[in-house]
Amino acid sequence: MIALAAGAACLLSLATVVPLRHLALHWDLVDRPGGHRAHARPTPYLGGIAITVGTVTPTVIVLGLADLQITAILLAAVAVCVLGLIDDIAPLPAATRLAVETVVAIGVVLSGVQAPLTGTWLDGALTVVWVVVMTNSFNLLDNMDGALGTVATVTAGLLAATALVQGHTALAVFLFALACACLGFLPHNWAPARVFMGDSGSLFLGFTLACSATVLVTGRPPDATIAGLFLPTFVATVDTCVVFLSRTLANRSPLQGGTDHLSHRLRHIGLGTRAVSVTLGAITAITGALCLTMVLGRLSPLIAVVIAGVIAVVLIGLLRGASVDSPVQRPKAPQKIRERRR
Repeated sequence: MIALAAGAACLLSLATVVPLRHLALHWDLVDRPGGHRAHARPTPYLGGIAITVGTVTPTVIVLGLADLQITAILLAAVAVCVLGLIDDIAPLPAATRLAVETVVAIGVVLSGVQAPLTGTWLDGALTVVWVVVMTNSFNLLDNMDGALGTVATVTAGLLAATALVQGHTALAVFLFALACACLGFLPHNWAPARVFMGDSGSLFLGFTLACSATVLVTGRPPDATIAGLFLPTFVATVDTCVVFLSRTLANRSPLQGGTDHLSHRLRHIGLGTRAVSVTLGAITAITGALCLTMVLGRLSPLIAVVIAGVIAVVLIGLLRGASVDSPVQRPKAPQKIRERRR
């Protein structure tokens, strides 16, 4: 089942990107360089639709809709993808996006997906908040060619392995399909990117990965729950924290676009775009492996989190002076279009 779903997801995503790219060009759904956007040439959106189709179709064919939690995650993730697609076409207010994300996250929580942090009704509310925050954290991570695609591929693959170890076969099928759908998309998004996933893809990935990590910590003690949520989402979490703190200390709105993400800082210290994606993928692999090792009982949750914390401190220390907050200077686009939010 896993081989069938994974292979179909990769091929479907790889093949679907091409017509979607042409459709985006035909509809002028193109992100042109300028302002805080670091890419060098106009690039079409809609790649996220290929990831969604590549993930959802094989999963439903192989598993059906018998598993309530997987079905709830799939339906909610498709809704989030549609939300992102609408936002790609005509930018939505932040409040509208957050409201829709909150509603669909509540739907997933009502299906039984909850992080057992307090053992009370607060767990449902905390899970909703965490899923919404992580959904948007992964959205912010989509700021450089290949970066989010690489991180999502590694994250989904290691979460799938963790699901197998814990006996969640259905979730493993879904996550391997997700990983391979991202893998099929990467050749089109690898620097220099020929297509972007857009908000439809980044919101879909963030939502599905956050919900999947939550499923895997169900029934575990609080320390293992915190570690199980933090380790798979390490790069997105650290990136969001760094951006929020740096912009707050600089008296700028955390919601304002900028080139002060981890990826931009890595570029500033001399890494190329592809090297940045590989570096972020490697860090994701390390923290994801820590999570898997913890689940196997070879490492305590406290030690796993401490190791990840040391990695975060070292990473932030190396990149502390590598902030690039000024807009990227590019030739002006021949026609005025909306600014891509980051």
